[in-house]
Parts: sequence; structure tokens; C-alpha cells
Amino acid sequence: MWRRVASVSHLTFAQKSIVNKDVCKLKFWEAFSTGIPRKEKGTFQRDKTPFITFVLGGPGSGKGTQCMKIVENFGFTHLSAGDILRREIASNSADGTMILDTIKEGKIVPSELTVKLIQKEMESSDNYKFLIDGFPRSEDNRIAFEQIIGAEPDIVLFFDCPEDEMMKRVLNRNQGRVDDNIDTIKKRLKVFSALNLPVVKYYLERGKLYKINAVGTVDEIYKQVYPLFAQFNFEQQV
Repeated sequence: MWRRVASVSHLTFAQKSIVNKDVCKLKFWEAFSTGIPRKEKGTFQRDKTPFITFVLGGPGSGKGTQCMKIVENFGFTHLSAGDILRREIASNSADGTMILDTIKEGKIVPSELTVKLIQKEMESSDNYKFLIDGFPRSEDNRIAFEQIIGAEPDIVLFFDCPEDEMMKRVLNRNQGRVDDNIDTIKKRLKVFSALNLPVVKYYLERGKLYKINAVGTVDEIYKQVYPLFAQFNFEQQV
């Protein structure tokens, strides 16, 4: 039960932070509740509980390609954490400059910033089914999402791919990304191994993780993915 706070002027900084996070949670979940008007562009399907899928895997594991097929077949909204951060970089904002410098170092962007950018995308959507691709990349990411959004994912996909295969794919895709060079890729793979695998373990222990063998053709890999979503009887796209 949410409690109304009449005034926060007497609270400590830490207490104010907790209140602010609770307010963010309440506003976010109100977007999914019936009868609550919205002024922002986009309207959630208010009679639906949001269905959230985290999509994990190293750079070049093929998770983005598989997300496109899930969108095509099951009507999900695909939110790529990497694309969202790159759009913020392109906006030339102060946050974008900081994100760019962080990515060049192969480091993790501050969790609260990433989550708030993802939240903004979710709140502007007219869908209730979300693929959040490339997130969470660390335990700090995971905790920030749960605290700010107030939810855990329904399922988590982990595209398991050998490092040498991921390296080859990234260098061959030639998409002009600032982080698609051999030095940055090596840093990203090192960070992924150190920070992302504990997240994988966490969701495995909670029974939410589905490990996908990410070696093979796109269709071979998707044969492992399709049944995971078909079991929920989502309306398939024509």
C-alpha cells in the first residue's frame, strides 16, 4: 500500500531519496492502471500488466537480431539499452557527453541514468510487452531497475556465445558504432564477464533464466527462442 507523504522538508537526504524513488514507482505503475489519465504521448494498454523480458548476452551474441524476430512474431516493443544511450549521446546533452566518455572506456553507464532513460521509453509506448535488450549489465543495474521501476522481469534470455565468435561478429558487422573497435570490444568483453555473469547467476537461481545456445544460423537460434514466448499465448502478428 502506498502512503501519502504530506511534506518532505523535515526528512534527511537519504529519506528524501527513498521518497523520490517511491514517487517514481507510483507514477510508473499508474500508467498501467485503468482510469488514470495521461498527458504524455503514448498510452499503455491499461488493462494489461506489463510483461518485461530482459535480454542478456555479450556484444555480438546476436541478441538484437533475435529481438527483431520476437517483435515480428509476438508484437513486443524492443528497447535496446545501447541504442537508447547512443541516442542520448547524439542529443549532445551533458548526460550524452558523460555516456560517450564512459562507453569509450568500456565501462558501465551509471545505473540510475540508464534506468530513467529506459523508463521514459516505456512510458511513451502504447504497448505492454517489452524486450529490454542489453540490460541489466551489472548487479547495480538490476537493483536500480527494481528500485526505480518497482518490478522484476517476467523472463530473462541469456544468449551464450564464445568470446572469439562474438569478437568476429562485432568486427564484421561494420555498423559505425563508436564502440565497435578491437580495443573497446576487448574491454567490453572483460567488463561483461566480470559484471554481467553474476546477473545471469542471480536470475538462474530465481528460475527466470533461459539459456540460449547463440552459435548457429539466425533461424537455428530462433528455434530455441520461439517456444519460450509461444507458451504465454501472446497474440501472434500476421
